[in-house]
Amino acid sequence: MKSAIELVVAAYVDTNQLSALQDLKVHRETLAASVRNRMDFNFGVLLGQLDDDIREIEAGIRRLRATMEARPAVES
Repeated sequence: MKSAIELVVAAYVDTNQLSALQDLKVHRETLAASVRNRMDFNFGVLLGQLDDDIREIEAGIRRLRATMEARPAVES
């Protein structure tokens, strides 16, 4: 069964939403940065999930860019 982030990334890739994927990546990176150096609680599980999400989003960005580069240029 696919994870929620895999389904979201797949939907963005299918609909050519590169900026949405980039925004999603920045959001996950911001969340990770906000808890990475905190000492009041062990956020290891959360950080692991965020790192997994970021890797999945990056893979989606690579797939989408490859698809976009493979398309023939539209002449005006």
